[in-house]
Amino acid sequence: MQRFALIGAGFIGTVHAASLAANPDVDFRLVYDVDTARAGAVARKFGAAVAHSLEDIFDAGEVDAVFTASSTDTHAAHLRRAVDAGLAVLCEKPIDLDLSQASGIVAYALERSSRAMVDFNRRFDRDYAELKRIVDSGEIGNVELIQLSSRGPSMPPLEYLATSGGQMRDQAVHFFDLARWISGLEPVEVFATGSVLAEPRLAEIGDVDTSAATLRLSSGALVQIDCTRRTGYGYDERIEVLGSTGMAEARRQRDGNVSRYGAGRVVDDGLHEGWFERVKPTYAAALASFVDALENGSAISPSLEDGLKAQAIAEAATRSLATGKSELIKY
Repeated sequence: MQRFALIGAGFIGTVHAASLAANPDVDFRLVYDVDTARAGAVARKFGAAVAHSLEDIFDAGEVDAVFTASSTDTHAAHLRRAVDAGLAVLCEKPIDLDLSQASGIVAYALERSSRAMVDFNRRFDRDYAELKRIVDSGEIGNVELIQLSSRGPSMPPLEYLATSGGQMRDQAVHFFDLARWISGLEPVEVFATGSVLAEPRLAEIGDVDTSAATLRLSSGALVQIDCTRRTGYGYDERIEVLGSTGMAEARRQRDGNVSRYGAGRVVDDGLHEGWFERVKPTYAAALASFVDALENGSAISPSLEDGLKAQAIAEAATRSLATGKSELIKY
């Protein structure tokens, strides 16, 4: 069994705590949070102990791996400490909001052959994994066009958005990663445009709530990604891959599969209320993949390099939003 410590006991930390406690190959030992009471509540709920300092967390005599789910500005520091302690680490995205800082810590980890994974959990969505399998099999020929939608149900709190890094780095980055992973190709150029339509105050912090990004892949194939923070009808996410001989699509997921037929109309179940309800199963699946790789010595995916490349695309897209021009992606 892999002995785990969790850093961060907020919303996403609590989600990961549930996955750690439920995984039969994990010995969930410690929880640390700057708010000790919050750490205590999570520890009691999931059968772990409270770590009263980071020194307890990064003790290789107590744990084998660290799950970093703390605030974004701490990810790189915790990753470095885990590497120095010889611990495996599963890290929430992004590695660091500053791309140069993220590049530095990734290089540091690679030089020391660290076992580390970035938690791009959407790769573990059943339907997206099937899209990847179809593309890899050659069933639809060469990838020519990918269309992705990420449409949130309601505006997140402005306080969160102010520190999120912007829509490209916070929301679209998951789909930059999916585009790379599903196609097996590297994006080389991006053009992004956006508007403030749902929350006027976003303009004051230089962000947008509605955007469209076009990526050119190394083969010349194109990717189109549309994002919005507010739909008013639920969480809406889908991916379509057009190939040279066919097409595959992961459709919108509804929260039920019942249709009601009446005079002159058909009423279907709606979409999931929020993004979490849509992607919840992928968190446990991502953890299971990481634990399996640690147990068997197999390759870890998504790797730190995958996380860094998705972040590089997000940086270029953010530049494009500001310049109004297509931007080359610098990996």
